[in-house]
Amino acid sequence: MDRALTLVTLLAERGSLSVTEAGRELGVAPSTAHRLLSTLCHRQFAVQGDKRLYRPGPALLALAKAGGPPLADRIRPYLQRLYDLVGETVHLMVRTGAEIRFVDGIESRHPLRVGLRTGARMPAYCTSGGKAMLADLEPSEIDALHAGGLPPWPGEKIHNLSALHETLEAVRRNRLGVNHEESEPGVTAIGASIGWIDGQHAALTTVLPTVRLATVDLETVTTHLLQVCADVRQAFGDNRDTKTAR
Repeated sequence: MDRALTLVTLLAERGSLSVTEAGRELGVAPSTAHRLLSTLCHRQFAVQGDKRLYRPGPALLALAKAGGPPLADRIRPYLQRLYDLVGETVHLMVRTGAEIRFVDGIESRHPLRVGLRTGARMPAYCTSGGKAMLADLEPSEIDALHAGGLPPWPGEKIHNLSALHETLEAVRRNRLGVNHEESEPGVTAIGASIGWIDGQHAALTTVLPTVRLATVDLETVTTHLLQVCADVRQAFGDNRDTKTAR
């Protein structure tokens, strides 16, 4: 059931999915991924289109239409408040499997700033919010997500699962994920998880150019970040029982 729900989430987020992509995200053989996708087609949650790509089916589209506002719209007031407090670029990201996607953001007005990354995808382990969300998972879940090893990424500083687990222990203690020029050169980010909201695992982050670190009160920034994330959790709950983005 969990794997099928993960595929439904992937279809909703990406709009299309191949058997190879599904297998990679789930950490299963293509034959298993194909069987799961076929089941979704039978239940009309997916349809197979051109180039053997699977797309959202009538049942999934009906659910999306009947549902409430998108996550980005619901979290936008909190993202705006975080931006008002820290004055740096802020993002909302969601996790699907071992990958994160930036779904919304507000860009800083500083002359020297980090631009928006909305729509971009990266491995979770090399981003601040991704680390914060991975820290929500059990070690066995993290191992399953990275059964084939950590995906390579330019600038990566975590090279194996053992190092990732060690890093995530620190994230759990501090409630913060830190990305110091791991996702891209010259960029430092701090992120915190807001848990699962309507089945989507999400985090908020603030990001700035590394060269400006010495001019920023990081303690104040992290305090504001943690408080806003706590307010989100209080407002929406942390629906771990409905998590689908493993």
